[in-house]
Amino acid sequence: MSTIRTIGVIGAGQMGAGIAQVSAQAGYQTLLFDSVKAAQEKGMASIAAQLDKAVGKGKLADADRQKTLGILKGTASMSDLAGCDLVIEAIIENIEVKTKVFAELDTIVKPEGILASNTSSIAITKIAAATKRPSQVMGMHFMNPVPVMKLVELIRGLQTSDRTYETCREVCEKMGKTTVLAIDNAGFVVNRILVPMINEAIFVLQEGVKPEDIDNAMKLGTNQPMGPLELADFVGLDTLLYILHVLHDELGEDKYRPCPLLIRYVEAGWYGRKSGRGFYQYS
Repeated sequence: MSTIRTIGVIGAGQMGAGIAQVSAQAGYQTLLFDSVKAAQEKGMASIAAQLDKAVGKGKLADADRQKTLGILKGTASMSDLAGCDLVIEAIIENIEVKTKVFAELDTIVKPEGILASNTSSIAITKIAAATKRPSQVMGMHFMNPVPVMKLVELIRGLQTSDRTYETCREVCEKMGKTTVLAIDNAGFVVNRILVPMINEAIFVLQEGVKPEDIDNAMKLGTNQPMGPLELADFVGLDTLLYILHVLHDELGEDKYRPCPLLIRYVEAGWYGRKSGRGFYQYS
């Protein structure tokens, strides 16, 4: 039986805010942390707006909205996470940054607390090695947008205990998610398959096919809700490039080599929706 009552989320960006939202909606006391106070406040405002939108569409009762906001708090102080039963990290996809955060969390969060990462590509065993509690470290890869997507990839590191895995699985189920257990290898399941497909679409774009033709072909020809280039812009081209580098370095196969056009876009600062320009332009 899960003993999780309080959940902390590290990072108030799109993924972190989404995880905090579903956590609070599931009834967990939730703390959303971001070291940049403006980012933390933006994340909290985004959650409130999403809940208001759900109420307006009749998908959420106003009483449930108020209950969710009542157990959700924002903080710019990591020390506030000390009493959390579970902390989920959702920051930049960079091994050096993540291990530094986990080492710090290890000194702050109570000894019995579980530390989880929302990483989409980095081995959990590497992240767990930065702590003195590797048996209590787990991968919990939520899909974007978190409130909508039903899947969570669970990834056990080499030392992750059965208790940690079962506890995290129960938390996901209470959040209304379906879990799959992935192997602790670069890209896990979804990105191991999805990212090379997006990369191939960028090669096709580089060869001269229009982005809208590529996306329409994949949407209408394979029944995908978003085309690969639309999805790339949504995820962030910088994140996509980092995942490809991890896949290429870890697995050593040429099929994971990033398309040169993707590299140039990232060098230009064209990251997709978040920068206003990617394979498409956004207002």
